[in-house]
Amino acid sequence: MNSEPSAYGQWALVIINVAIFTSFAFSFARPRTTRDWRSFGTFIAFLVALFTEMYGFPLTIYLLSGWLGNRFPNLELLSHDTGHLWSTLLNWQGDPHFNLLHILSYIFIGAGFFLLSKAWEVLYQAQREHHLATTGPYRRLRHPQYTAFILIMLGFLLQWPTILTLAMFPVLVVMYVRLARQEERASLLEFGEVYVDYARITPAFFPRISTAN
Repeated sequence: MNSEPSAYGQWALVIINVAIFTSFAFSFARPRTTRDWRSFGTFIAFLVALFTEMYGFPLTIYLLSGWLGNRFPNLELLSHDTGHLWSTLLNWQGDPHFNLLHILSYIFIGAGFFLLSKAWEVLYQAQREHHLATTGPYRRLRHPQYTAFILIMLGFLLQWPTILTLAMFPVLVVMYVRLARQEERASLLEFGEVYVDYARITPAFFPRISTAN
């Protein structure tokens, strides 16, 4: 057991991945207000925690090492594949990068960044023209930017769960919900009945499957 060299301690990869995903998310989210920066900053904290364990120090593996070693005696605890904990715990064989959960994680992450990009285009134009954003993703959701962040985080949790990111996720979701409620109060003050009518027919975070009667 543990005959392979450690896949961790690669702090340059931690920095590179955090920088890449931060730049990528920033190019889509373009935070401007205090609320924008708050939601963006907490998302970056999630990325830092994720990539620190993925390439730097495997805190979750360390904390679970005794239990994992007893349950899977031949497991290479410090190999990269072991860090894909869902595959490890389900005892799936083969490269974890090609299993169903990993592929699903790519779909969630890609959909999240796509939604974030489309939402920003509409919101930026609406803010410039001082009107309510109701087109593009905002035609189906009142807060697509927060839905996008949640999708991306879910994707990463399917791919590389850690104790810290699993603990952070519900806290971040609650924070995004509270930020959304603050934005709704501000929009109500600014747009009045127009926003009331919009909110009445448009879900907050999850689109309706069908509008058919």
